[in-house]
Amino acid sequence: MGILRSDRLAAVLLVLAAAAGLVLANSPAGPAMTGLRDAHVGIASLGLDLSVGHWITDGLLAIFFFLAAIELRHELTHGELDTPRKALVPAIAALGGVAVPALVYVLVVRDPALLGGWPIPTATDIAFALGVLSLAGRGLPSRIRALLLALAVLDDLVAILLIAFFFTRELHPAPLLLAVPVVVAFGFLSTRVRGRLAPLVVVLLVALGILTWALVHASGVHATIAGVALGLALSPRVAQRTRHALEPWSNAIVLPLFALTASLVVIPAVGIGALSPAFWGIAIGLPAGKLIGITAGALLGGLLVAKSARAPIGDVLVLATLGGIGFTVSLLMNELAFSGDEAVATEGTLAVLCGSAAAVVIGAVVTLARARTTRRV
Repeated sequence: MGILRSDRLAAVLLVLAAAAGLVLANSPAGPAMTGLRDAHVGIASLGLDLSVGHWITDGLLAIFFFLAAIELRHELTHGELDTPRKALVPAIAALGGVAVPALVYVLVVRDPALLGGWPIPTATDIAFALGVLSLAGRGLPSRIRALLLALAVLDDLVAILLIAFFFTRELHPAPLLLAVPVVVAFGFLSTRVRGRLAPLVVVLLVALGILTWALVHASGVHATIAGVALGLALSPRVAQRTRHALEPWSNAIVLPLFALTASLVVIPAVGIGALSPAFWGIAIGLPAGKLIGITAGALLGGLLVAKSARAPIGDVLVLATLGGIGFTVSLLMNELAFSGDEAVATEGTLAVLCGSAAAVVIGAVVTLARARTTRRV
């Protein structure tokens, strides 16, 4: 299972899954695959009659956000964000990496009906960005990985807030309020995983986790937020063991399966000039907006800290180019933003793939050049 924790393997699996989704959707097997994705499975009486695709985006992807929340808590308590001084530069860089891509999108897309897609180019894919760094960054100091991880974790925190506030269609407060004591009980029980009763406690934790997910789903808030709440509530001692156990499954099954289903789109037979402005807002916002925003934010943050705490411009450019790899979270936000317009959602998916691919190429070139310079020095 150790190899499944590799950043490199996670990135390769995501690429292969996304490519497979595009190929299958545009092959004779396309209708069967989309039919399988859209087939409904569940218990209608419990409000859980979801399509296979929604079981993946609302259910399985909650595991990814659960692990992201564990990582966020660790960074805030013991990692690169555990003091205000450490957190300042990546925090400002992350905010720049959210604000500028959103601004690029708004400037490119003037149609009010499409402006709801502005959060799509603001996300950074942790697994993919770290995977490219590990593939191309041999010889780079470990601080670059730590900074990229901190930046991506903060970026995911912003994405979580955007999903919670901007993609909640109809809020039902009662189930959401009921979820609060369940999460509290989950956190309390996680401190009791010890001794002979540990297996029973683990079973109860799984049951409380599923109940939390069901309540958040019933509230109208995107169900992946349940994973975030549970990850933050889990006791630190159990959290790292849980992350160690679940990370291979997330890398090998959850993220590739999501990439596969999200990429099941038929490439529209239109010329470049006929593509929606949303396509260009996303495709430009991810690589260019992130590059400008993260670089500007990091340089601004560097002015507010001691000179010894500033990141060299070469390191900043590595972070800024790799930060443009949106992929997983951008695909999710695209699906949420354009859920009522299949044609625009299809172009949005292609834009995320194109923008992220451009960021991969640019980021790999910059990272290789920086690594070569570092090894020479």
